[in-house]
Amino acid sequence: MTKDDDPAAGPGTERLAAVRRALDEAEGRDSVGALPYLREAADRLTELIDESMAVAVLSGGASLRSAGASAGLTENAVGPRLARTRALGAYADERGRVTAAAVERAKYDLESGAPRQPAAAPPPMRFKPRRPTQ
Repeated sequence: MTKDDDPAAGPGTERLAAVRRALDEAEGRDSVGALPYLREAADRLTELIDESMAVAVLSGGASLRSAGASAGLTENAVGPRLARTRALGAYADERGRVTAAAVERAKYDLESGAPRQPAAAPPPMRFKPRRPTQ
């Protein structure tokens, strides 16, 4: 297992390098040409933040609230983002959220050597308007 495969080891050199590569591709391009690379960098960075929050709450070093606050998120934004991670995706409820109780269950499963594995990676989160636009 490499450092990049172990989320507990931190973000990982290769994952951070992928963000940097996307930013390097954006540099020097016009606004339109830079957009796909900036989006890629943002998506990869969001994934790193989410995975880091999952490790922080699983290690007991942070609560859902404090992990979210450290990432600049509200407590309500943390649950859906944790549901998208490798470490906690299998513990998401029917609403697609990871709760404090689910984190406690995940910690227990991890300590007993039998953590659940998510079925498949969910699609990226995207904005959904609350009401139809004209």
